[in-house]
Amino acid sequence: MDTSSSTSAQKQIFILSGQSNMAGRGGVDRQKHWDGVVPPECSPDPSRVFRLNARLDWEAARVPLHYDIDTKKTCGVGPGMPFANAVKEHIVGAIGLVPCAVGGTAIKEWARGGHLYNNMVERAKAASRGGGGELKALLWYQGESDTSSARDVEAYKESLETLIRNVRSDLNSPSLPVIQVAIASGDIKYLDKIREIQKGIDIPNVVTVDAYGLQLKEDNLHLTTEAQVRLGCILAQAHLANFKCE
Repeated sequence: MDTSSSTSAQKQIFILSGQSNMAGRGGVDRQKHWDGVVPPECSPDPSRVFRLNARLDWEAARVPLHYDIDTKKTCGVGPGMPFANAVKEHIVGAIGLVPCAVGGTAIKEWARGGHLYNNMVERAKAASRGGGGELKALLWYQGESDTSSARDVEAYKESLETLIRNVRSDLNSPSLPVIQVAIASGDIKYLDKIREIQKGIDIPNVVTVDAYGLQLKEDNLHLTTEAQVRLGCILAQAHLANFKCE
């Protein structure tokens, strides 16, 4: 792990996980190029906001946060930076972001023992190792890939609840806050069913925010840059309103 004076500061650590709308496709066009536009709410703050890179080293956080994690797709603006910049105004110290999201992934691919789940847990443990900081929350935005079949819908609730229990157990954090996003897009056939399940999760310290109504890109799947900024602020408001900040 990086031990330089700036990046070794005690951090409040947030896991960013799920699929493409968490990884961020804001500003990415159909030719798979990111336009490079960084809204003010996503500006880097090298002294206070850090990301754990794919090598498990801390570095200054910059958009796109998932460039070396979600490597099979082009990443752009996601909710992570606006979230961090909003939360930092209410805490003392630094924020550490742990990007783990991978586009196009179904909930079954996040089962314990699989690569995605194991990588997420390994990265979260590495982030807090050696007094590097305290795990504060898992930010979870996933479900679009589970809107295409009745079988996926039927299994979704149990899979999501099991994921939450497993993450808390494996990170030795039985009450780890989880802020999940109710999806705004997907196959229309089962979109409402997945949203209903997500909004109906009743587990202590699990809060759901709703992405419905946020602007989608032309693909009707991914949030625009402006919508990602708004979502990041919504996630920050949910965290500040529901969980302890220091």
